[in-house]
Amino acid sequence: MTAGLGNALHGAFLLARGRPDGMLLIAAPPEAEMAVAARSFWAIAVCLPAFLCLHLLDWADSGLPPEPAESLLLDLLGYVIGWVGFALISHRVAGSIGRGPLWPRFITVWNWCNVVQYLMLVSAGLISLLDLPDLLSQTIWLVAMGWALWLEWFAARLALAIPGAPAAALVGLDFALGMFLLGIMGTSG
Repeated sequence: MTAGLGNALHGAFLLARGRPDGMLLIAAPPEAEMAVAARSFWAIAVCLPAFLCLHLLDWADSGLPPEPAESLLLDLLGYVIGWVGFALISHRVAGSIGRGPLWPRFITVWNWCNVVQYLMLVSAGLISLLDLPDLLSQTIWLVAMGWALWLEWFAARLALAIPGAPAAALVGLDFALGMFLLGIMGTSG
């Protein structure tokens, strides 16, 4: 699995630089696509330290919530539900737009691109600890968030072989699911 992980991450970093050839390092032969897609969910564990780092950065900025352990547990639950939930929803969406056979490739690419997205966001968050002017710190965060969204759009467009608008809708669906879960988890704690 290590060679697969290294290739997948290298491919995701190439995609983050706008290089479609990153798909070649992530994609699997048709007979192995589902197995490779299933293994790509290891990205959840790979991203967990970054997810926790973002929480610590948020708490450093806004202070600890009244029940930190409960809050963290709810956020971890939302993290897993959001990740798996989007995978399930995207499977249905891919099928409904006639791209069902390409879904294993898409979800594999999406999973590994999440690692790069989390690294972008953690990097931007760590920069906020430098006591930069708010405008600069917020601009850096906005650029990182925009790049992360662009990467997801670019990867979806390539992996599902769809035009830009449907790829943007898929990214919007992922974002909306995340905001929905954030709202639910944030209000229940």
